Amino acid sequence: MSRRWGPFEEVQLRPTRLGLAFLVLIVLTLIGCVNYSLSLGYVLTFLLGGVWVVTAAQANRAARGLSAQLSLSPDAQAGEVTLRAQVGAPTGAPPTLAGTPAELRVLATQAGAQTPLTLPLRLRAEPQTVTLPVPGAVRGPLELGRVQVVVSDLLGLWQAWTPQAPGGPFLIAPAPEQTAPPAPTVPQAGGGQAGERRSPGGEEFAGLRPYQASDGPRLVSWRHAARTGALVSREFDSPVAPVVALDWQATAALGDPEARLSRLSAWLHAARAQHRPIRLRLPVSGAGQGGSGPGVGGPELSGSADALFVPVLARLAAQPPFTRPAWPLPQPGPGLDPGALRFTLLALGVACLPTALRSPVAGLLSALILAYVWGRSLPRSRWPDLGPAGLALVTVGALGGLYGLYGSLLGLEAAGAALTLLVTFKAAETRNRHDARLLTLLGIFLVCTHFFMDQGPLTALHSLIATGLLLAAAALWNHVPSEEVAPGRPGTPRPTLTRQLTRGVFGAMARALPLAALLFVFFPRPDGPPWRLPLSQNSRTGLSETITAGDYSRLAQNREVAFRADFGGALPGPEERYWRGPVYEDFDGVRWNQSRGGFFPMPSVESLTGAPSWTYTLTPASAQSGRWLLALDFPVGRPQGSVITPGFQALWATARPLPRYTLQSQPAALGRAESQARLQLNLGLPPGVNPRAVTQAAQWRTLPPEQRVRAALDWISQGDFRYTLNPPTLPEKDRVDAFLYSSRQGFCEHFSSAFAVLMRAAGVPARIVGGYQGGELNPDGGYLIVRQSDAHAWNEVWLEGRGWVRVDPTAAVAPARIRTDLGTALAQPRAEAPRERSLWQRLSLRVDALHNRWNTWVADYDSGRQRDLLAGFGIREVGSVPYVLALGLLAALFILPAALLTRRPRLTLTDPAAREWARLSERLGVPRAPGETPSAYAARLSALRPELAPSLRRAAELHNRLRYAPPGAAGHTDRAAALAELRALVRSLRR
Repeated sequence: MSRRWGPFEEVQLRPTRLGLAFLVLIVLTLIGCVNYSLSLGYVLTFLLGGVWVVTAAQANRAARGLSAQLSLSPDAQAGEVTLRAQVGAPTGAPPTLAGTPAELRVLATQAGAQTPLTLPLRLRAEPQTVTLPVPGAVRGPLELGRVQVVVSDLLGLWQAWTPQAPGGPFLIAPAPEQTAPPAPTVPQAGGGQAGERRSPGGEEFAGLRPYQASDGPRLVSWRHAARTGALVSREFDSPVAPVVALDWQATAALGDPEARLSRLSAWLHAARAQHRPIRLRLPVSGAGQGGSGPGVGGPELSGSADALFVPVLARLAAQPPFTRPAWPLPQPGPGLDPGALRFTLLALGVACLPTALRSPVAGLLSALILAYVWGRSLPRSRWPDLGPAGLALVTVGALGGLYGLYGSLLGLEAAGAALTLLVTFKAAETRNRHDARLLTLLGIFLVCTHFFMDQGPLTALHSLIATGLLLAAAALWNHVPSEEVAPGRPGTPRPTLTRQLTRGVFGAMARALPLAALLFVFFPRPDGPPWRLPLSQNSRTGLSETITAGDYSRLAQNREVAFRADFGGALPGPEERYWRGPVYEDFDGVRWNQSRGGFFPMPSVESLTGAPSWTYTLTPASAQSGRWLLALDFPVGRPQGSVITPGFQALWATARPLPRYTLQSQPAALGRAESQARLQLNLGLPPGVNPRAVTQAAQWRTLPPEQRVRAALDWISQGDFRYTLNPPTLPEKDRVDAFLYSSRQGFCEHFSSAFAVLMRAAGVPARIVGGYQGGELNPDGGYLIVRQSDAHAWNEVWLEGRGWVRVDPTAAVAPARIRTDLGTALAQPRAEAPRERSLWQRLSLRVDALHNRWNTWVADYDSGRQRDLLAGFGIREVGSVPYVLALGLLAALFILPAALLTRRPRLTLTDPAAREWARLSERLGVPRAPGETPSAYAARLSALRPELAPSLRRAAELHNRLRYAPPGAAGHTDRAAALAELRALVRSLRR
């Protein structure tokens, strides 16, 4: 990916390996949200996607202002060569990018071979100078083809760089010989007395000369001036030292040209150190070995490495240089920073909190593992290292314990606990920076799995905090050095750095929220799971496949919300609020089970004339709501993907139930035409079980069926039975007899079980129906709140001509259970109205109303809600033209501020010729070097692209004439024509 931000730079952008893994995580979570209708998961997924986009903008901002200027010492010699790079600070980058890792990448070319050089560094708020070693460099030109300063974003998800002007080429002189003999010398030509040549100096008096204005007072001969009246100055000289003769023929005995160049280099360095004059005699192309050719200098070239190498370049270019050793690339060590590790463990602990609340055993094991890793990271820790074998053994033991606790690892709760343990065990085996970064991604994935269990506002708040901390941990791993920082080392203190990065991460999440909200509203939602992946789940409605004494009494002590029912109009009366769930027909003497006896035909269903009907929407409180649709009476209208069983149970046929669904119910005559096989099943009793109850019911067989039912209810209501949540424990054998004739204390499952046994013994087909009864009206929202404490069990008896009729024996003992609520029924079994709500209960209802609105617009936002919302804006269908236009407009509104924040202002040039020249460099894609004149730039481009040389030379000539010609040198007409020609040339040039 690339984008041109101005005439002198082009920002190139690509994701890192961590960024690609982050993108894979986003795709996986999106697939899970689509398939399992995790509306809150959409929010987190789109938020992560927004962070991915925001960090790309961060990397872009950091790269667009960076600059790098490379230089090389003029006397650099073969061997260990060091390039000096002046790295400019990024302009407009956020402070959180300070300390972000970066790389200086250079592609060096020598002797026809290209070698990449890499230098890790850290971004700073001010320019910095770094050195880049070039090990094994040989004599000759060193050309730099590609120069890049590669930077990353706050989290390390992206890499961005801007091509830099390479500079050079640089010339590397031959390495001087270490044991070279003294250089030969020759006397200076044109000597004075005795052939000695002298030069101006300060040793001996040489005479007088006329005074010059630059002469100091000490040089004036004041005695001579007093005698003659004319100012004269004294002049001194000294003998000239012998000239160092650097003669190519003087090294002929060495033979090897490289050795001869090394000796000449040694002599040159020695002469420069002694400030002695040099006479250079080297062969050049086309000249003999012993003569001086054109381009050979004299003493004025002393101190120039070019004078040593350039004249012999043409002669020795064909001879191979020394064998180049491999150039190692500096790589950062893996390292594992203890401070960053402890912060990661803290973030991971926050991510594991929901699992600890659902499964204390898994939470305790995870806490122990994290505490072990924390202790190992402390200074001078003496905690033992378990090693791979020990960790594997502990992992298998922990998973085995979970299997023993849940009986499987495939249910949602069991799988969530197992995943939490595996992630924490991954923390225990983390050994390097790569493992630590992967650990943060696994923590985010763990956060997403919590939405399978709950999508309430507290879960949403927890997911935001946990995700922010995990991303801050990833940013910390991106900023801390590879090795542990020694105490007292200058730099940003760790607590300050952690706080700064945490604020930066949450700021990035805040900037990503508009995009997340946009995608949440407009992203197409399927009407059902497209892949229908099977998902084993443990029911959290409190209803199970079996029922035995004590099940519902334990459930009744749970005040959690089971579901909410919004009727949008008149509510059914308290006596009609029976929410039908599982039907229990098989009785083994202890427990009741759902029928497994085989296929039964569907009984008849006949609507009752004049009966009221209710249309209502159910919202289960848990994302894992079980497989039953808890409907009133008989659901004549139900959502797609549901079925009705022969027992009149509404069940989900899909792999994943909907988080919100609408039902329409109406009282009906159920099962007037029922199969005899099913009726016989509902008359069956284990032989020899509960003999007293069977004997009691046999007395009613002579009565009509309706009177048998009434006789049993009267007998229970007059039998001094007590409705309680804490009944005594009943024996396994003859449990119904023990309840009816001994304890006489029980909850709804005790009464319904005893009543079903009495009816079957009396010859009336009977069964138990489980579900919920009642519901608390929330006046703030006008909907019913059905809690787990409203779980209830009642009976159905089959009567000729009437079919299955509901009978509730609990109401015979505690009618307040049906008319009021559980608390009132326990305190006053025959109360007519519920007790007045306390202040705390009223506040709880207000909070629940807010929770219900959250479920309506966030947790339960599905395809139907999306269509309703879009219809309010005049968009009738997802994917239509108005939908695409609205999505594009809103996306532009989100992207435009980000683009304005990240875009670098283009260079403002008032001169039209300068603007055209800047546009030329932009069109060709070759940036101009700092201080490079148009003529030099045109010459450099002509060497790269000879076919453009005439146009480039003409463009440089027009630019120079337009900008630097004296005023009046060209008329207005000529100037306009020249500018038009320059524009035409620029338009004709292409990259």
